[in-house]
Amino acid sequence: MVDQARAARLAKRISAIVASAIGSGEIKDPRLANVTITDARVTGDLHDATLFYTVMGETIDAEPDYDGAAAALAKATGHLRSLVGAGTGVRFTPTLTFQLDTMPDTARHMEELVARARANDELVARQAAEAKPAGDADPYRDESDR
Repeated sequence: MVDQARAARLAKRISAIVASAIGSGEIKDPRLANVTITDARVTGDLHDATLFYTVMGETIDAEPDYDGAAAALAKATGHLRSLVGAGTGVRFTPTLTFQLDTMPDTARHMEELVARARANDELVARQAAEAKPAGDADPYRDESDR
């Protein structure tokens, strides 16, 4: 029987353990300096865990090193799994899979689309404010007024 609440608690604990190991420098790989664990999901049988991560650039204009971070995480998976096993106390330590989280890029793209839509709305509002009617100023006037 699948206990989703237990899987969610385990996912949260795994995420905290891995993030702590990466953030504290326990894994001494410079490619992991800008890696952040954003989410974790565990299967219902508690045998597989997927950890989502993002990579920040060194500077604002620098492109993040996604390939280097993926390679560093793949190299550190065994050590991280042993830390998870020691930190969770479950009978079977879940296998760890790392997946790049594309949510921040998607959110940034959505913000750009919303900004573009707002600019277009402002343009239309300005054009509407300066517009004059194509026909009579009051097209619904009474015929008796003529």
